Amino acid sequence: MHVLGIDIGGSGIKGAPVDTATGELVGERHRIPTPQPPKPDEVAEVVGQVVTHFDWTGRIGVTFPGVVAHGVIGTAANMEPDWVGTDAHALFTRVTGRPVSVLNDADAAGVAEMRFGAGRGVRGVVVLLTFGTGIGSALFVDGTLVPNTEFGHLEIDGHDAERRASASARERHDESWSHWARHVDKYLRHLTALLSPDLVIVGGGVSKKADRFLPQLTDLRTEIVPATLLNEAGIVGAALAAETR
Repeated sequence: MHVLGIDIGGSGIKGAPVDTATGELVGERHRIPTPQPPKPDEVAEVVGQVVTHFDWTGRIGVTFPGVVAHGVIGTAANMEPDWVGTDAHALFTRVTGRPVSVLNDADAAGVAEMRFGAGRGVRGVVVLLTFGTGIGSALFVDGTLVPNTEFGHLEIDGHDAERRASASARERHDESWSHWARHVDKYLRHLTALLSPDLVIVGGGVSKKADRFLPQLTDLRTEIVPATLLNEAGIVGAALAAETR
């Protein structure tokens, strides 16, 4: 079955058709810059442009960087406040003219990694973290998703963890990989002390350069591995969510 997956990020909105049996993209990924400011109507218009680009008439899955409960946006830390309370399911369905499933972006990436990537076949407690504009999180217990965890907002030294440990923070402060790794290390040690996970999967764009910082982490009690689907995980997870809806 082929489903269109669309991944909304702080800097770009990207989508592609996905073969949900294999997790492979069956068309070239199409990316459009996220409107600034990223207000609901403007973002929905870009989602509609992605759908039009593929001339899509089937199911659609869309991710959002915030809490999503029954299609309604609960938080939007790295988007516009106007999103909070928005029925994203209804908005995207109206704009595209197609049934749309909406879920948290990190949850989508986690679903994809658990089905086809680094978490495949792993039991127990698994945490996926996406390091990008913020820090997204997805929590799984014996393969079952516990949605909307938002562990990127854990308080470290009086601030949200993503203030210093996100990928955008490294770029904003012009930090070396080794310096940034110290912030990531402090965050991960706090997180693993709370959850005692069997596996932590590191995703987001930085997963492509995992060799630059993962060897510098000091938590030797927990297995920490890079994601394998990289930036395609959100697209794949969105498609999987729409398939099972």
